Amino acid sequence: MARRPESDSFLDIFGRFGRDLKLPKVDVQAILDHHRKNLEALEKSARASAAGATSVLSRQHEMVQEALGEITRMAQNYQAPGNPQELMTKQVEFARKSFETTLKNAGEVAELVKKSGTESIEILHRIKDAMAEIRAGYDRN
Repeated sequence: MARRPESDSFLDIFGRFGRDLKLPKVDVQAILDHHRKNLEALEKSARASAAGATSVLSRQHEMVQEALGEITRMAQNYQAPGNPQELMTKQVEFARKSFETTLKNAGEVAELVKKSGTESIEILHRIKDAMAEIRAGYDRN
């Protein structure tokens, strides 16, 4: 079976699904028109989630490269100290810098994830509200 292009929207996918079922007396287009906003919002939510995940992965990749670069610079500039106290001071400084960088990076990634999740959840809440309105309309009839 040939793969469909990944750029199909949810509306295209549902429309094709409805036509492929070939059910009698079902106006798939009317159903799609009725739920168009919900399906478009669902698609927007999925795209926002994907963009957020891509952003997080990209930033994490940059962070790892930066950390490895810093470690490499520190290793290249490292000279064995003459006394144990100096060695301990250098090790403590390296640990402190590593810890601070890790906390900063974790906070930044958490903020990216929060932003992406918030956007997707807001879209899904709008879908939920629209579905509740539709359900209320059916209950009145």
